[in-house]
Amino acid sequence: MFSAYPSISPDVARLAPGFRALSISVTAAPLVKASLGEEALRKACEEVLNGQPHWAEAHLNAWSDTFRAFGAKPKRTPCSAEALRKRVLRDGLLTALDPVVDLYNAVSLRYAVPVGGENLEAYQGMPRLIISDGSEPFDTLKDGGPFVEQPDAGEVVWCDDLGVTCRRWNWRQGVRTRLNSSDKHMWFILESLPQMPIEALHEAGKMLTEGLEVMMPGVQSHVSLIETL
Repeated sequence: MFSAYPSISPDVARLAPGFRALSISVTAAPLVKASLGEEALRKACEEVLNGQPHWAEAHLNAWSDTFRAFGAKPKRTPCSAEALRKRVLRDGLLTALDPVVDLYNAVSLRYAVPVGGENLEAYQGMPRLIISDGSEPFDTLKDGGPFVEQPDAGEVVWCDDLGVTCRRWNWRQGVRTRLNSSDKHMWFILESLPQMPIEALHEAGKMLTEGLEVMMPGVQSHVSLIETL
């Protein structure tokens, strides 16, 4: 099966002592139960509104501190998990987008953890978490059309051999590697700091893989834990 073997730059590891992540490579199967994603999303929104999990605030505050450490402004560009939770607290729910995207957004909400979902076949080389020099291309949209921009020098980004795939660590995903449920080879990254219990990180990964198994019977998943010193 296709597998992603992400690497973490030592410079990034020094910015966030104790950073750890689950890397999940998936070979998809035919979509059978598309409704599962929307169901999971609805339940996760309810849990956020009920103040769960109890360590969410501490974890998201730690992410804000980490963003500040590389010059980002978390009030303007928060980590992806905080951005999702703010929308739920404001609107009471999230609109369903795509079964697989809905599922991994549900995991992010339920466990207050940034979750990225990527089309692995769109990658050139393996995913790398690095500090940008400001020259790497990032494909996005502007005024409804394709647009290429560059990250700020010193910004933490995910990238591959072609350019940046996600800006400001986990703030905004690029267009090229964007995932949907029709993709055959998927990669998910669940990113946590020490304020999130390690047991909860593994539970979050299990929620994702078990949800995919119900959604796509016969799906194959490979899970690995990435830890930094």
